[in-house]
Amino acid sequence: MQSEIVQSEIVPSEWSALLALQRATHATLQVLAAELVDLDLTASEINALANLADGRGRTVSELGAAVGTRPTTLTSVLDRLERRGHITRGTRPGDRRAVLIELTASGRLAAATIRQAVTDLERRALGRLPADAIAGLRTALQALTEVPS
Repeated sequence: MQSEIVQSEIVPSEWSALLALQRATHATLQVLAAELVDLDLTASEINALANLADGRGRTVSELGAAVGTRPTTLTSVLDRLERRGHITRGTRPGDRRAVLIELTASGRLAAATIRQAVTDLERRALGRLPADAIAGLRTALQALTEVPS
């Protein structure tokens, strides 16, 4: 009897939104890695640069929230990007305690290349979907992002 209850509560993998998201994440990362191979960046570095592509400097905490990782985890990514000359770390005007991450010229070029690849991939993958379906997808992804731990 207990096993019947447990079995009926398990969502089949083909119906699980989270497993579908996992598959989609891996597929899109593979496509982006192939398209951006010349940049010689990791997926985490690509994510950080993509989130800085608008040219606005961010604190480590702000960038961590944007990329979906803790600032302490982001530190090694930022170290590598700084060594490669893609970012600088400085202080935020008016708050010397906050570290401000900004793109350099090479970082802006890499970030623009990444953003274009992301835009092209989104267009290929989602271009046939109606606007309300894409809006629903964004709403669902935001809800998953905000799940309390």
